Amino acid sequence: MLFRRILVLVAALCASAQYTLPPASQAAQDSASGTSDLPSNSTDTASIVQTAQMVNQKSGATDGTPPDLPQDPTQVTAVDGLIMVSNISNSNSTDVPVHRAGKRAPSDYALVFNGNNTYDAAVQGTAYLTYTLVSNASYAEGLAESFTFCDNTPGCVFFNLFYEFNNKYLDSQNSNLKCVAFGDFHSAAEKVAPIAPTVIQNSTGYASLAQTSADVQVVEGYELVFGPISAANNAPGYMGFAFLSKYDPSACAELCNQRGPDAVGGACKYFNIWRALVDGCPTTYTCAMYSAPTNVSTATNTGQGTLSVTLSRGYARQSHIPDGDFEAYICDPPQQTFCFAEKAPGWIGTSPTGGQFDATIFHYAPYSHGGTGVGLLGCAFGSDPQPGTLTPAAPLSGLLPGRAYVVQFFHSSTYSGVQLEAPAFVNVLWNGALVGSVNVGYSPWTFWEFPVTAVGNDTLQFTGGKAPAYDFIDDVYLFLA
Repeated sequence: MLFRRILVLVAALCASAQYTLPPASQAAQDSASGTSDLPSNSTDTASIVQTAQMVNQKSGATDGTPPDLPQDPTQVTAVDGLIMVSNISNSNSTDVPVHRAGKRAPSDYALVFNGNNTYDAAVQGTAYLTYTLVSNASYAEGLAESFTFCDNTPGCVFFNLFYEFNNKYLDSQNSNLKCVAFGDFHSAAEKVAPIAPTVIQNSTGYASLAQTSADVQVVEGYELVFGPISAANNAPGYMGFAFLSKYDPSACAELCNQRGPDAVGGACKYFNIWRALVDGCPTTYTCAMYSAPTNVSTATNTGQGTLSVTLSRGYARQSHIPDGDFEAYICDPPQQTFCFAEKAPGWIGTSPTGGQFDATIFHYAPYSHGGTGVGLLGCAFGSDPQPGTLTPAAPLSGLLPGRAYVVQFFHSSTYSGVQLEAPAFVNVLWNGALVGSVNVGYSPWTFWEFPVTAVGNDTLQFTGGKAPAYDFIDDVYLFLA
């Protein structure tokens, strides 16, 4: 009975002094914080398939279009089920072609289908690039020029060669033999008859043999995780999808970079690009985005109904922060579920004069945003009110001087409750200069990002915490912007 009275008295004193047990004691934090795991929502395959059945991305060289026009930039034709058309401003698809295999000879092409010498039709297909007029002297001479034209057209893997008559525009030119370049392979099944009085004859199709499924565009800021295979990812952390006018991983990366962050998973960190064939014909190019990287183990979607998945590749966004989720720090012995230190793999915590353990790395799942590791600013023992500093153990490597990057992380300051967490703060310093601050007082896990510019041998610091106001930092990333 006496012991119970003492506990009640201590509890009353602590409440009156707004005292809270420090994190070093393995105390429970305020109930509003909690651990945030990855979102449970997986790839919305049904919506992708349904939209693919409705969108029309097939085109060709129209009657009044002049020859030798530059290629259009990669376009978005649908977003999350909404059909639309808009350009992707920073796509570099015309500079670094997806399907380019170097200088090709006529022997590097194969005849896909023959033409009809009376009434024929031209291909209307996906990934139309541009067209030119070739020599009208003979079909053989025009074909030879077509090989060269496709070879010199970035992204060209297939061309459709045909005569077009009763076209007022062509009638005024020196030739009516058209060579139309495409960035994907097509078949005779995709021929569409012209509108009278236009007449098309001898429409043949040639495909590049030099192009293989291994040819792939290098995507700046990303690394190829798998592919090409005939199965798309079905994974958690799904953020949505877009359809592209051509198979363009760089355009997909741009969409991933621009995608708004998920409240739980944060920014887009992975994308899966793949080609949809419907009834065997290319229909669209899907860019599915995720807040959590995945790999080939979740590539289980081979298609539905008449739609099949081809040329599926996964790309992960490259972060320049070593162990940004603090998961490399484990206890000794490993069976222990709670421990903390001022130094951990990839990270160092420092305290100002008079302080101790003001910046630490914890291995304790209830404190983390996800997993078991998390960074803490504020004295772990609660013995001083000094702010601490967490920083990567070494200057950041692999950055391109002069390029823009973005620092991203999750922050929580709910440990001690509303009143005690009021002075909580975090300052983000890049090469010693302040680039952003978090001054939100009591706040559950929230995504933050601040832009920075690399100069070489760069440093990143998180300074903050003022025990008993504690700031937790987790899932720290540094991405090319």
